[in-house]
Amino acid sequence: MTKLLTILKHEFLEIIPPTVFFFIAFTLIIATKTLILREYNIHAAGFGMALIGGLLVGKVVLIADTLPFVNKFPHKPLIYNVVWKALIYFIAAMIVRYLEHISHFLLQHESFMQAHHHLMAEVVWPHFWLIQMWLAVLFFVYCALRELVRAIGREKVRHMFIGR
Repeated sequence: MTKLLTILKHEFLEIIPPTVFFFIAFTLIIATKTLILREYNIHAAGFGMALIGGLLVGKVVLIADTLPFVNKFPHKPLIYNVVWKALIYFIAAMIVRYLEHISHFLLQHESFMQAHHHLMAEVVWPHFWLIQMWLAVLFFVYCALRELVRAIGREKVRHMFIGR
């Protein structure tokens, strides 16, 4: 029982940084979208989606971190690992987003291909690519910060930002 609690505590502490980072980022994206739509008298809400998105991306990051090839360039300049990890997280998030969206169509249609065709027909492509572009930038920033903390050390970064 103690081992299970230790594992759960570790997982919880690991998911906090990416979840908080992406929750704040998604909240800013949703706030921007809401303000733009308000100009056209279209009311949109979705801060709950920011929380769900943050949790989902946080879990994607944790799952991707378990892959054996994630930390491929630990002894090279930081940009190698930043770009590599951002690409892996981006691809993993795109797969999860695809599975999340196709699951709704799988319940309505007889085959996977039918569900896929309906999904492709109903996707709002400009919105899809806008979200993908934001995710790419956010993953790059997140990975850059994370690799910098790894290189400098958590305590030193904490001291630099907060003090003793």
